Amino acid sequence: MRQAKGILKRLYMAGIRAVSPESAVRRHLKLEGNSLWADGRRYNLREFRNIYVVGAGKASAGMARSLEEILGERITRGVVVTEYGYQVELERIEVVCGRHPVPDRNGLAGARKVLSLAQSAKEEDLVICLISGGASALLPVPADGITLRDKQLVTDLLVKSGAHIGEINTVRKHLSRIKGGGLARACMPARVLTLIISDVVGRDPSTIGSGPTCPDTTTIDDALRVLEKYSLKEKVPPRVLRFLEEKNHETPKPGEPIFRRVKNLIIADNITALEEIKHTACSMGYRAVIITSLLTGDVRDASGFIASVIKEARESGNPAPPPCCILFGGETTVRVKGRGKGGRCQELSLLLSEKIASLKGVNILCAGTDGIDGVTEYAGAFVSDTTIRRAQTLGLKPQRFLSDNDSYNFFKPLGDLFTTGPTGTNVADVVICLVR
Repeated sequence: MRQAKGILKRLYMAGIRAVSPESAVRRHLKLEGNSLWADGRRYNLREFRNIYVVGAGKASAGMARSLEEILGERITRGVVVTEYGYQVELERIEVVCGRHPVPDRNGLAGARKVLSLAQSAKEEDLVICLISGGASALLPVPADGITLRDKQLVTDLLVKSGAHIGEINTVRKHLSRIKGGGLARACMPARVLTLIISDVVGRDPSTIGSGPTCPDTTTIDDALRVLEKYSLKEKVPPRVLRFLEEKNHETPKPGEPIFRRVKNLIIADNITALEEIKHTACSMGYRAVIITSLLTGDVRDASGFIASVIKEARESGNPAPPPCCILFGGETTVRVKGRGKGGRCQELSLLLSEKIASLKGVNILCAGTDGIDGVTEYAGAFVSDTTIRRAQTLGLKPQRFLSDNDSYNFFKPLGDLFTTGPTGTNVADVVICLVR
C-alpha cells in the first residue's frame, strides 16, 4: 500500500501543477508590446489610463503574482482576498486574508477594499478581476440591512444542510452587494477582464465564486426555494428572511448594459487536472480513463457509482482492463447530522472502504484540489482493499464513524489521511482509482 500511496500522490500532484494559478494565467494571457492577449482577444494597453486588479479566492494570490510578472509597473494598484495560508508577497497588489467557508471580519474588510477600488474605476480604465474557488466566502459584503453575523449563520446552515454549491451560492448572491454581478456593476463603466479558475461542476462562470462579474440567472424566489427545500426558513435570522421576502433587491440579469464591456474567461477547471493525471498515469504504464468531471450528489450515491465502475473494470475490463487508472472529478455533498470531524472527501473514502473491501488490488485517493477537506488540515484520504481489515484490528467500526460524520478519526489511526498543505489552487475534488 505504501507504494500505491506514492503513485497516487504523484498523480494528484501532476493534476495540481496543471491547474496552478501561475501556469493557468500564463497559458491564457500573453503580453506583446502594448497588446495584452487573452485567448485571442486583444486589449490595447495604450487605451487605458489605469489598470486595476481585484479578486478573491484560494488561487487569487497566485494568479495575481503571475499577473504582476506579466504586466509589472503597468498595474496601477490592486487588492485580492485569499484564505489564510494562501497569501504571497506582491509588489503592486495588496493581499488580504479571510476565512473560508464561513466568512470572517478580515474577509469583510478585504471585500470592502475590493468594492471600493472597483467603484473608483472610470471609463478609460481596465479592471482585471481574478476569481477562483472560495471567492463566495472571501467577498462577504452584505446587502444593506444584513450583517456579517447573518451571513455567517446562513452559510453555516447551508453547508451543513447538504445543499450543493449552486444552491448555496443562489442564496449568497441575494444577500450580497458584490456577488451575482455586483462587482461588474461596481466597475461600470470601466472595461473588465475576469480570469476564472473554476471549482464548480460544469463551465458556467456565474456559479464560480457566486459570479461577481457575471449576469445572474437566479432570482430571489429561487433563493427562498432553497431555504424551503432544506427546511431553513425557520432557522435563518429573521432579518434575512424578511430581506428576501421583501424582494426589493434583485441581482443584475443577462442582457443588462453593465455587462457590455465585461469578458469572463475560464482558464482552468477540474477536467484540466484530470487530463494531466490521465496523461501521467499512461506514462507510468496504466490504461487511464476519465469517467466524469461532473460527479455530484450525496457522497453515499457517489460512492456506489464509483464502486460499480471499479467492479466493472475488474470483471469485464470495461471501461479499461487492469492495470488501469480510473478517474472521477466533481463535488459531492454531505448532510451533516453528527458532531464528528471530517470532510466530503474523507467521508467518500470511508464509504468506499466498505464497498471495495472484497476487491483485491484496488487503491483509491479521494482529495480536494485545494489541499483542505472540510474543516480539517488534510486534503482527503487513501483507501484500499485492506482498509476495513486493518480497521478491524484496531477496533474501528466504519458505521459508527459514518453515523457521526467522523471520517477523520477513522482514518487518523490508520495513517491513511492525505496531507499536502494549501495547494494555492482549487478546482473541486478528484478521485483517483488504481486497479491492478
